[in-house]
Amino acid sequence: MPEPILELRDLAKSYGAVEALRGVSLDVAEGSFVALVGASGSGKSTLLKTVNALVVPGTGSVSFEGEDVAALPGPALRRRIGYVFQAIGLFPHMSVGENVGIGLKLAGERNRAARIAEMLELVELDPAMASRMPSELSGGQRQRVGVARALAPQPDLLLMDEPFGALDPVTRDSLGERVRELHKRLGLTTVMVTHDMAEAMLLADRVLVMSEGRIVADETPAGLLSGAGGEEAQALVAVPRAQAERLARIDR
Repeated sequence: MPEPILELRDLAKSYGAVEALRGVSLDVAEGSFVALVGASGSGKSTLLKTVNALVVPGTGSVSFEGEDVAALPGPALRRRIGYVFQAIGLFPHMSVGENVGIGLKLAGERNRAARIAEMLELVELDPAMASRMPSELSGGQRQRVGVARALAPQPDLLLMDEPFGALDPVTRDSLGERVRELHKRLGLTTVMVTHDMAEAMLLADRVLVMSEGRIVADETPAGLLSGAGGEEAQALVAVPRAQAERLARIDR
């Protein structure tokens, strides 16, 4: 089995009286694609953000490539961990190229143009779009730029927080498939938060179901489809399964 690139131990985090994380422990193997699934408020995004220290847990520890993230300088850590935001998070006053190259600039790289063009091609955008402003792009194009920005510093770990939630179904499916291809091609380890169980099972090789700050199921997509994971996991699987059955009845 591949060695863990990421180790979370007994993480707890509260916001006032709300316990967002309750003693979560998790190992993520190098090269895996892990999806975190659950209802709103289950702790998915909070857990994801502890990995690159955007959220500091109340107790517990996070180790990335054998190092405690709490002891690492934030900018250096985030150059090693790519992050795709739910709301895309492009800087509106900066061009597409400047957005993609921000991590490279912070790392002190001078000749950024070639890398920016390479990243835009990687996410299937014309490199000539580097001169455009984010306001000139469609939602799908902006999210592709967000992915290119996360990948530009050549991270070992890619975190994605509901990256496709605001996109139309066709764009969402296309971009999801592209991210999966890039995950394999670039040898990434990927952790993605989504509320969509069908998306999780189609893209990930390991699905973690969260509820009330805990991981309540840890299964492969095949295992979930065969009925594993427990009641809460199967309640999420039941939604796309029921939709598929209704579509099948329409076709008769």
